[in-house]
Amino acid sequence: MERNSSVSTKVAPASAGRLSGAAVKRPQVTDALARTFFEEWARVGYAALSLDAVARKAGVGKAALYRRWRSKADMAADLVRQLSAAAITLADPGDQGSLEADVYAGLLAVRRMLRHPLVRRILPDLYTAIPREPALAAAMRPGEMAREKKVKALVDRAIARGELPVDTDRRAASDLLIGPLYWSMVVMGERCGRQRLAALARMTAAAIKAR
Repeated sequence: MERNSSVSTKVAPASAGRLSGAAVKRPQVTDALARTFFEEWARVGYAALSLDAVARKAGVGKAALYRRWRSKADMAADLVRQLSAAAITLADPGDQGSLEADVYAGLLAVRRMLRHPLVRRILPDLYTAIPREPALAAAMRPGEMAREKKVKALVDRAIARGELPVDTDRRAASDLLIGPLYWSMVVMGERCGRQRLAALARMTAAAIKAR
């Protein structure tokens, strides 16, 4: 992946404890496998992704891969879970003083992630794979819950300022925040400059207020 991207394929270092045969889980090997896994996922799609190919292209023996992950679903779920948690952390701009400013800051943070070419290529395939792979659905759930919590905080701040009524639909607000930007960048392949982002923030804030 690109060096200057705000989204990294690095994963939490595996335990360095001794394994059978005195093997050690080296973090650099784990990172190489994770990076290659996402590159292959973007290239061929989840259904055609082969762990043997991942190990070969990462320059790692298959045994090293299977010491870390038992299967493709296990590896995908683990890496998606970690990246989802990292993405939620990156997409937390905090209180910007108004609903529109909060929405704009949130969209700006999400845009940084969606600009990564591998992210844009993997996301549609990920959502296609989820209905057939329960492990992926489970891996996405903590990130989705964290996103809903952040949207709730955004709405609660706007309620406290008197910008929104107390019965604002937080689920609808979450859909409005993510949906248009995802459609523009991932589906339509647009770059969404700051002027476009400001317009989206203005319209999204108005739509949330309109309920």
